[in-house]
Amino acid sequence: MSTPAKILVFAGSARKDSLNKKLARVAAAAVDAAGGKATLIDLDDYPIPLYHGDLEAREGIPANAKKLKAIFLGHQALLLVSPENNASVSALMKNTLDWISRQDGEQSGLVPYANKVACIMGASPGALGALRGLVHLRAILETLGVLVLPGQFALPRAHEAFNEDGSLRDPKQQSTVASLARKLVETTTLLHP
Repeated sequence: MSTPAKILVFAGSARKDSLNKKLARVAAAAVDAAGGKATLIDLDDYPIPLYHGDLEAREGIPANAKKLKAIFLGHQALLLVSPENNASVSALMKNTLDWISRQDGEQSGLVPYANKVACIMGASPGALGALRGLVHLRAILETLGVLVLPGQFALPRAHEAFNEDGSLRDPKQQSTVASLARKLVETTTLLHP
């Protein structure tokens, strides 16, 4: 029996009642239902300063960025859920990915991204569901060497999309999330037997 694919799930939002955190919880449950092993984290538990080269030169990589880097290294895949801010990814998502990509001693900053598979999603109260931001998130991850699945999920009118229990109201949307989670688990298992 093979070990389940370990998939790190998080949203690029620190807000307590974030729509993207809600979608990340749905996605993590879908990963587990598909036979993977989701680890859902909240970036608000790992506050890091805005990336600044002088800060890095003076103090090195912040402790929470090192913790996040270690978490990345312990997973084979990523499922990232990003809000859209001004037609791009959230500042929190970008800052997190930037700090993790910094060289740490002799270790290249690309090591935490090496051989990773990713699935991307986003939620927004708007009609496009963070779709424009996902284009940038895909480009960032691919630049870092991550294999991003061609499918993605953008949840429009997300403020109306969830039931009281946190599940998605629309069965078609739930099915799409489940399908993407299954594809992520299958692809990760093939690449990391």
